[in-house]
Parts: sequence; C-alpha cells; structure tokens
Amino acid sequence: MPQATATTADPAEAGGADPAEAGGADPAEAGGADPAEAGGADPAEAAGADPAVESSPDRRAGTRAEATGSDFAPLLRAARDQGLLERRTDRYALGIAANLAALGALITGFVLLGDTWWSLLLTLPLAVLWTRTAFVAHDAGHAQISADRRTSRVIGLVHANLLLGMNEAWWNDKHVRHHANPNHVDKDPDVGVGALVWTQKQAEKREGFARWLTRNQARLFFPMLLLEGIALKIYGFQFLRRQPLRERAVSALLLTAHVALYATLLFSTLSPGKAIVFALVLHALFGLHLGLAFAPNHKGMEMPDPDGERWGHLQRQVLTSRNVRGGVLTDWFLGGLNYQIEHHLFPSMPRPHLRLAQPLVRAHCAGIGMPYTETGLIESYRQALAHMHDVGEPLR
Repeated sequence: MPQATATTADPAEAGGADPAEAGGADPAEAGGADPAEAGGADPAEAAGADPAVESSPDRRAGTRAEATGSDFAPLLRAARDQGLLERRTDRYALGIAANLAALGALITGFVLLGDTWWSLLLTLPLAVLWTRTAFVAHDAGHAQISADRRTSRVIGLVHANLLLGMNEAWWNDKHVRHHANPNHVDKDPDVGVGALVWTQKQAEKREGFARWLTRNQARLFFPMLLLEGIALKIYGFQFLRRQPLRERAVSALLLTAHVALYATLLFSTLSPGKAIVFALVLHALFGLHLGLAFAPNHKGMEMPDPDGERWGHLQRQVLTSRNVRGGVLTDWFLGGLNYQIEHHLFPSMPRPHLRLAQPLVRAHCAGIGMPYTETGLIESYRQALAHMHDVGEPLR
C-alpha cells in the first residue's frame, strides 16, 4: 500500500435509514452509543456526548497514539462554538436555484439546436451539472441542508430520483453504512467484492474473467467509471424491491418519470441514432466526473483489521480518509468532498463550513499525534491506483 503524503500536522447496518437520521441522529440519545453502531450518525449532533471510547490502533506512521474517544469531545465543542454545525439553508437555496437555472438553460439550448450532432457538445456541461445535482442529493442525505427529515427527503428525491434517475434510498442505505465503518471490508459496501476488489485476500478468490479484471484493475479503473452513470440507474431500480411499499411507490414513480421525460426529450429532438449516442456519452461523462470526485477519498488509505481492535470514532474517520488540497475550483469540482476528513467527522456539517473546520481538525490531530493525510489531486489518484495495482499483484 502506498504511503500517503501528510501535511505538517502528521505525527452500520442501517438498511433504508432515513437520510436525515443518517446525517444527524444524536448518539447521546441512544445511551452514548458509538455512532458507528447507530448506522453512521453524526456525532456533531450529540450534546457533548463522547462518540467513541475505544483505544486507538497502530498508526500508519508506525506509532501508537494514546488517543481515545474523549479526544473528539474538544474538537466537537470547538466546531459548535464557532457555529460550524449550523445549517446554511440560504447558501444551499442559492446554489440549488443556480444549478436548476443552468440545467434549464442547457435543455433549452439542446431543443433549439435540434437534430444535429453538434448537440453532443452539450454533454460535457450537462454531465458537470448532473454531478452538481448529485452533490445536492448527497448533502440532503446527510441533513446538511435542513434538519427536517421530510424536507431532506424531498430534496433528495427531486435531485436524485427525478433529475438523475438514481434511487436516493439505495444511495443513502449504502452511504450510511460506508460512513459508519469506512474501509472496513466486512461493513463498508464501498470496499466489498464487486467489479473491483480492495484487498489481496479478496483478490485471491477471483476466478476466470474476474481474475483478469483484478489483475488489470488499476489500468481499467478510469475506463470503468464511464459505465458508472448507467450502473447507478440500474442499482436504483434493483433496490426498489427492498423498500417498504409506500416508499417504493414514490421512488418508482419518480424514477420512471425521469426515464420517460428524458427519453421523450431526446427522441423528440434527435433522431434515434443521435439520441442513443447522446445518452451514452452523457452518462459516460457523468460517471467519470462522479468517480473522479469520490475516488480520492479513501482508496489506498488504512483499512481496519476486521479481527483486530475496534477503532474509536476519531481514528476510524481520520485514518481511513484523505483530503485533497486546493482552492475554490477544487472545492467546486469535488463538491467539498476534498475535505473528506472533516466531512466524515461531521457528516451533517454544511459543505460551505468544511473548509473553515479544516484548521481546527488539523491542529487537533497534530496535538494528539494522529496523522492527518492531505495530498494534491493528481497524487490522490496516483495513490488510489497504486493501491489497486498492489491488490492485483499476486495474480500477475
């Protein structure tokens, strides 16, 4: 596994959980339960509750910090005292309105262009706006936009199901479990066995085409992201059968509406051949952009030993996450997910506040001797690909 470049600060099984609860449940109400046991609940919502009490694991740097769950309490208080946990509904309202207006303008331009191959030029800006739409759905799922459960779900349904054709219930179910136990091979679905694998133990069990895929997964990773836009739709429809009847009806209606409206727009404007090519290119670019935003976050970072000590909340979130340094453009391109450490420590913290929380978190980690990993964007991809290459090494 490649060694992460650190800054100078270096030394849940919640199937179908409500998105608001996923990002903001109070672990203190559950008797001080660890947020991992509560399906990824945000400790920032706890009234000073200590979210983790386990001793820390061995560190990447080869040291063993004396950090315990109590080390998170001062950080939580500091973030709350600075108002970083307060919602920024006004900021989100402006962002959502701007994104919808831009989508409307592009759709209008698409219709005005008519049946021409020049329409393909619109796939790139549309893919970018679709990714902004996905970021809004992600933030709604964490209750970053509103503390009200119903409001959060409506925002998620509109942006994910209706505008993207991606089932928000499927995403939240998967994402809550990821936040509860990031990079845990038995509990995090993002590092489970799928088209790709994330440990050499997983790789050893691959056979046939899957074995070839694992052997070459590092070089195939970015090309495979071109399929992710379509895969997200398929996963969403497959998840419908796991949803309660009433929830399933709403999700299915909006997913079907997306497909119907999208197909009507394409085939009423373009010839069948052009419409199919347009849809394929748009979904390929969307999947690539979304993958570029999520890939740097955890790949190649620490992976807890399923048979070892349980990690506390601070260790579990900081050691498995990687930040990507950059400016306003990086923040925009990655949807704030470049502050992955801060996002995992405070899932319901509004996206605009993550940059402001970073100095607090970095200084806190330095104070307790916990590595705080931050790299450039290109380096983050290099480390992720190097990890995937190392996983496939025994098969070459």
